[in-house]
Amino acid sequence: MTPSIATAPSFAALTWRSVRDLIDHHVLQPHFQPVVDLRTGAVYGHEALIRGPAGSAFAMPDALFAAAQREGVGIDLEIECVRRALDAWSGLGSGGKLLLNLSAGALVETLGRRSLDDIVATTIAQGIAPSSIVIELTEHEQVRDHAALVDAAAMLRRHGVGIALDDFGDGRSSLRVWSELRPELVKIDKYFAKDLPRHGDKLQTWRALLQIAETFGAQLVAEGLETEDELRMLRDLGVSYGQGWSLGKPLPQPVEMPLAQARDVLASRDIAVFPELKRASNLGFTAARLLISEAPIRPDTTHDEVYALLRERTSLHGVAVVDNGKPIALIARAAFIARYAQPYFKELYGRRPCTLFASLAPLTVELHTGIEELTSVLTSGDQRYLTDGFVITEGGRYRGLGTGEQLVRAVTEARIEAARHANPLTFLPGNIPISDHISRLLASGRDFVAAYADLNHFKPYNDHYGYWRGDEMIRLVARVILAHCDARRDFLGHVGGDDFVVLFQSSDWEARCQRIVDTFNERARELFDDEALRAGGILAEDRHGDMRFHPCTTLCIGAVQVQPGRFDLPEDVASAAAAAKREAKHSGVGVAVLDMEEAAGRSTF
Repeated sequence: MTPSIATAPSFAALTWRSVRDLIDHHVLQPHFQPVVDLRTGAVYGHEALIRGPAGSAFAMPDALFAAAQREGVGIDLEIECVRRALDAWSGLGSGGKLLLNLSAGALVETLGRRSLDDIVATTIAQGIAPSSIVIELTEHEQVRDHAALVDAAAMLRRHGVGIALDDFGDGRSSLRVWSELRPELVKIDKYFAKDLPRHGDKLQTWRALLQIAETFGAQLVAEGLETEDELRMLRDLGVSYGQGWSLGKPLPQPVEMPLAQARDVLASRDIAVFPELKRASNLGFTAARLLISEAPIRPDTTHDEVYALLRERTSLHGVAVVDNGKPIALIARAAFIARYAQPYFKELYGRRPCTLFASLAPLTVELHTGIEELTSVLTSGDQRYLTDGFVITEGGRYRGLGTGEQLVRAVTEARIEAARHANPLTFLPGNIPISDHISRLLASGRDFVAAYADLNHFKPYNDHYGYWRGDEMIRLVARVILAHCDARRDFLGHVGGDDFVVLFQSSDWEARCQRIVDTFNERARELFDDEALRAGGILAEDRHGDMRFHPCTTLCIGAVQVQPGRFDLPEDVASAAAAAKREAKHSGVGVAVLDMEEAAGRSTF
């Protein structure tokens, strides 16, 4: 008896017991997720992603592929996924690239089972041009036979098929594979895009990857884009393509364009505010840079012998006393010569061991000590290094000497260099990042506002209360401005001292400036004592050394609206903003706004 339609079994009603059943019945369903050109906003192509029967244990890809590995049908599943994707794509008539996932093993085995010419002929018969296909090499397994993989990629390229590396940077990917295959696309693991606006180290990683891509002639695809801020930042970094839910979800049908919100971001002239890399200043600078390789002396060396050595070697700042490779004392030149010149010293102690008056607990620094630890030496209570110098060791064994002059100079230079990138007091971006951000704003072709903030009557406050309280007031400026800026749109930099620069993309920038001034002026009063508050200021010396009354410290901001095409160089913008700041200080107003022509005229000296 023929079953009725109501009782006839269907694929939806079947209970799928194995992945092999799914492969044999051809029930896997492809979905297509757009890959978008971040430069133009156009859809570059779609990645085919497979789904198992809804409601089954194999519905989601992770469960499906894990079960296939347990059954030993992993490669068969990959080939079936490609077959199902091609079948579906051929009936859709969609343009752009079709990105198909295959592991290296599956690719090599597929070409071993069947000639590539036959595969290409079948593809063409389905109405799919080989040049529209990109094979994504997944990293489900380690590549063992590099030669076979390179040969397979070469065969594909001869027929116009493109190559991509998938999930690069997930811990299993190989730079060697990238170098040998020279793929057209490299898809970067979603880890590097997640929360990118808050991680300067990830930003630097992207910059490094872009340099590698340029070397190998590849384009990068950012995977896992979920927010507008991630999308804008990767666009501004120069990453070519993106993929993720902020651009479009996997769907049974391909799409013609990304989501509306993504289109707006990509078309916008607003630029991302790049996060600064939080790093130890002058990474790689160690005590090895200060090493003076000088031969030590033995503990039984006499004072007369030390004196003769110092007379002969006039450049010696000091000499170390070493016993069995371990430094036990340090003889500073100036102190030794002064003692040796005393009456009767030569007669009484000339032939006695040099350790008698040597410093038996010299400052010792390990060869690989970093700049931050060396800085702590400068601020320690033990300041003998300034006159005596110090001993440099490696693993506790003597390597050489260092001088206090060298140490002070090296740390000072390191701090100056670090401050160009990030101010050591507020940890805000310094002059170089400020200039870089202005350059990006000028290149974007959008209007923006350059605001210059400065304190009124700060020097008398700093002189009266001391640098510690002065530093606290400068940190207060930074906190207040940060609290009133949109971190996604507005850039805050610390030029130095009490000078700050804000580069606004927020449309309500003028109201923000006024709130910054009002909030700071109120909170700054907390840093004065009661007597100063009652008097409305303090008595302190002015710049000419004369005592006079100074009002309580306040903040002023000068701002200039920068229109596209008006300025070519960052320094021109900075000069115009500085002119607006001078106007704010001289006029006594909290916020002064100059138009570009007025600011440009006043910035010329």
